[in-house]
Amino acid sequence: MRFHVPNTEVNNPGVFVLVAFMSGCNEFMVVGILPDIASHLRVSIAMVGYLVTIFATVYAVSTPIVTMLTSKYNRYKTLLVLMAIFLVGNTLSGLATTYWMMIVSRVIAAGVSGAIISIIMTFANQIAPKDKRANLISWIYAGFSIASVIGVPIGTTISTHYDWRYAFFAVSLISLLTIGLLSWLLPHHMKQVQGSILKQLSLLKDSRIYIGIAVVLFTAATQYGYYTYIRPLLTTVLGFDTQNINLLLFVLGIASVFSNRFSGTIARRGGLELMPKYYVADVVILLMLPLVMMSKLTGFLMLIAITMLITLFSASIQLHFMDVAEQDYPQSTLLASSLSSIFFNFGTSLGSATASLLVGAVGVGRISLGAASYALLALILLVILNRINASHRYSNEAKKHHQSQVS
Repeated sequence: MRFHVPNTEVNNPGVFVLVAFMSGCNEFMVVGILPDIASHLRVSIAMVGYLVTIFATVYAVSTPIVTMLTSKYNRYKTLLVLMAIFLVGNTLSGLATTYWMMIVSRVIAAGVSGAIISIIMTFANQIAPKDKRANLISWIYAGFSIASVIGVPIGTTISTHYDWRYAFFAVSLISLLTIGLLSWLLPHHMKQVQGSILKQLSLLKDSRIYIGIAVVLFTAATQYGYYTYIRPLLTTVLGFDTQNINLLLFVLGIASVFSNRFSGTIARRGGLELMPKYYVADVVILLMLPLVMMSKLTGFLMLIAITMLITLFSASIQLHFMDVAEQDYPQSTLLASSLSSIFFNFGTSLGSATASLLVGAVGVGRISLGAASYALLALILLVILNRINASHRYSNEAKKHHQSQVS
């Protein structure tokens, strides 16, 4: 059941974007300041690199556990508690004096980050009018892209000119601001349907859900099947000067922001039914990529196109999960809101591992072939999912027609 909260400014997505931006900065920022952290904590860069793996793993594993365990509590209060825990974890990262203290701080932040995003998605789904939901959710996804485009370079600049600790402290200040805005803008009470953990997990038995999960998994594997090695693709293969890398990555990031925003428009105008043609284009471009890498301009334009195509599905698949839960599994709405981020992380690991294997076998210039195979799998599964959705709609319409005739 959805209802509108008059005193909540749903047309202004700022606070939702801020939550995603805050979470994205905390997760991605470490990549840009690895050498500084390693130097101060007196460990190798490789050891600090494991912080990224640890964060992603904890994020993916903890999100469903935390969302299911907290689903019976007031969502407004739960969100503020999780935000406070996140603030503690992020601040501890800035205060860390040893490698193990840094690991503990990253585990604390990662342990609640996914649940925070899940609850925010649930708020967006319930407080926004139906015609505004897709737009609001697309803004949340855009927040992560903005974090990678703007937040990470700012964090790197702060670390370079001052101290890497201040980068984390800056995120802590953003977190405090966000907590204040959330406590002011969000409704304190929302309708919730409680259920045991087993009842919540019943959602995963639905073919519309587990096939949707597979689409997310292989879409993420598609993206990171080439993006993991984006720097050598730009320098070694395309031949760009290393001094231009930040600008090129900025352009790719801006493309991702626009694509995430446009995903809301797609979700409003047809959603998953419109997506197969974009996946076909994705497969074709990924297969062509090794052939067009001889030209800097053409190769880079193709990379922009792939980046935009892959992120177009974000709002549609998120709404798909939440709509299925809302209609048939109301006790699982919070779990449903977390599925996309959980399995995107798993897909990221799959794509990165595949790319690493292919680099040694076929070289950096041909790793897009592996990504193309994942894009093809995602396309096939998406077609199957659309047929299942159509079958469910037809069945529901037939039931309604029969009930109207009986009455």
